[in-house]
Amino acid sequence: MTSPLGLLLDVDGPLASTVTRTLRVPSIAPDLVALAHAGAPVVFNTGRSHAFLVDRVIPVLADAGLRPDAPVWGVGEKGATWFSLVPDAPRPEAGEVGAATELSPPRALLERVRALAAREDRLMFWDETKETMISVEQNVDVANEDYLAAQPELVAACQDVIDDLGLGDEFHIVPTIISVDIEHVTAGKALGAARALELVAARMTPPARWFTAGDSPGDYDMATWLHDRGDEVTHLDVRPTGAAHDVPYPVIRELPTADRAEDDVTAAHLARLRAEIGA
Repeated sequence: MTSPLGLLLDVDGPLASTVTRTLRVPSIAPDLVALAHAGAPVVFNTGRSHAFLVDRVIPVLADAGLRPDAPVWGVGEKGATWFSLVPDAPRPEAGEVGAATELSPPRALLERVRALAAREDRLMFWDETKETMISVEQNVDVANEDYLAAQPELVAACQDVIDDLGLGDEFHIVPTIISVDIEHVTAGKALGAARALELVAARMTPPARWFTAGDSPGDYDMATWLHDRGDEVTHLDVRPTGAAHDVPYPVIRELPTADRAEDDVTAAHLARLRAEIGA
């Protein structure tokens, strides 16, 4: 089986609100389900943990009617964790979770960054669900501008720890609009794309046309990886600021506004794709 279209999607921003951390837009889950049931592979390629996908995303798709045998996969922690659905389960659920534990930060780094995060617990929390990376995330009840004002100091302190431990060649810091991530230098959305294609290929012939979406510069990496392997790809860029990157494939650049957030933008394109393939 070959689908005419595949979807490789970041989660925070394009699908899940960065404010509520949920699939807020009502049409997103039904449209993803319809696309998957039409045979289009849907892969979440996120920096989130597999636990976030299992607890916050898959149940919403299940409530929207997702079949357990639908072509849906999760790739978390930027390629370092992954899972398939259990095809014969009574309700969609994740199977065994794979993890590239060799990418995990050493205990010394974990402990020292955790201590830094604890000092700012009014603004942020340590993500206990991560297996191969570190994430210190904005508290949901905190204004984003307050969190972002404190973020540079945390980033600088984390970099001091990395340098002090002599880990600068192995781990780097990736700030996002709602978190500070510390990850292995080989992790990233390109690794996530490669992992996604392995998962899809184990079940079906991967499509040669892909739609990708993201809200950070690093999300271009998954589209670039697909383009470099010879696939046709269109990337939806919903970053809050900045111009579209100069890349050799089509980019849809839509700036979110106060009335139309990142997930609203993505929802409109998912509806368009659903109509396009008659799902």
